[in-house]
Parts: sequence; C-alpha cells; structure tokens
Amino acid sequence: MEVLYEDNHLIIVNKEAGEIVQGDKTGDVPLSDKVKEYIRLKYDKPGAVFLGVVHRLDRPVSGIVLFARTSKALERMNKKFREKDVSKKYWAIVENTPDKESATLENYLKKNPEKNKSFVQKDDKQGAKLSKLSYKVVDRSDRYTLLEVELHTGRHHQIRVQLSTMGCVIKGDLKYGAKRSNEDASIHLHARELSFVHPVSKENIKVIAPVPQHDTLWKFFEQRVK
Repeated sequence: MEVLYEDNHLIIVNKEAGEIVQGDKTGDVPLSDKVKEYIRLKYDKPGAVFLGVVHRLDRPVSGIVLFARTSKALERMNKKFREKDVSKKYWAIVENTPDKESATLENYLKKNPEKNKSFVQKDDKQGAKLSKLSYKVVDRSDRYTLLEVELHTGRHHQIRVQLSTMGCVIKGDLKYGAKRSNEDASIHLHARELSFVHPVSKENIKVIAPVPQHDTLWKFFEQRVK
C-alpha cells in the first residue's frame, strides 16, 4: 500500500485498480480495512481503529483515496466535498482524440442501479442530475490520447459516461463502449491530483499519485509529461 500523505487527522493512499474502497457483497478485503491495519500496526493501537471514508473510486479505477483518522476531520472533509471546496483531477487514456483541445462538458445523468450504469438524458426529468466536468488534452500516442479531467460534480461513473458520450471511451472500459478489456480488468482512469485546505491546520495540501508502474502505457505518458 502506497501512502501519499499522512498526519494525525488524514491519510491519503494510492489505490490500485481492482481494489474496493469499502466492503461489498464480493467479500474481498477492502482498502479501508488495509488502511486500518496499517495504522494499528504502525502506531501500536489497541482496540478498534477509527477510519472515515470521505470519498470513493470505482473498483477498476486507480489513484488517490482520502480517509479521515478522526471524527472531526471526517465531518469537516465531508463538508468540503459537499461544498465543492476540493479540487479533483484525473488522468484518462481514451481511444479517440476529442474535437476540441479543451472544453467543459455538461450532461444530465441518471443512474440505473440494476445495471450499475449511468445514462445521459436530455433534461433533469426522472431524477437525472446535472453533471459537469472540464478536460484538456495533455498528450497523444499513435493510438491513444491522454486527457486531464477536472470534476465539478461527483456523479456515479461521471467521467466514464461523459467521455464516452463525447466519443472518447476510456481504454478498457467495456461498460461504456471500449473495444476490448484490459488484461487485469482495470480501466485507464486514474485519480491523479487532490488539492484542499487542511481541515484542522488550514495548510494548503496538494497530493499527486504516481500512475500504476506495472502498466507500460501509463508509464509512457507519465514520463513524457513530467
């Protein structure tokens, strides 16, 4: 487990694609349990370890996940996320190059729980929610394009469905139209950067997560844009 930031109030880790953040019906050990065990062992804590889940990433997505180590930090970070007082940037490797080098996308999205998938609708009827993100082209290879995506809302599968609707399907994302899956069942979406004001110390915090080092395409792009 790669710890990117840690103090008495917060811990930020670099999630591997395939890990679940919280327990689910699969019964697989979630990242939250691994972080609790890390804290218990490092600080020799007796009894239960408090750990609050502030936000989540889809299972096939890699990158930054922030946890709170105290109830005060959890409450304050939840408020920051609700009030959009946190900057979240992602890297996405997509199959096509968008028509514009940069743009802001707005769509109404509705989640279908049975299919665990979100769909674009024309308006906000039937519970669809306005979803907004901005992207810019960072780099290109012969076959793929690297986008930096900044989220302005936090909807279910938002980046995946909005980029797919634009005609730029994320590599490996069969659910939203990719040509083929990745061997490890990941998709090429990575939570790259998180910036916020610390809920207790009031310091400016900026964390950047290295891309998966076993993946040659991720490493190719990361080395080119450094």
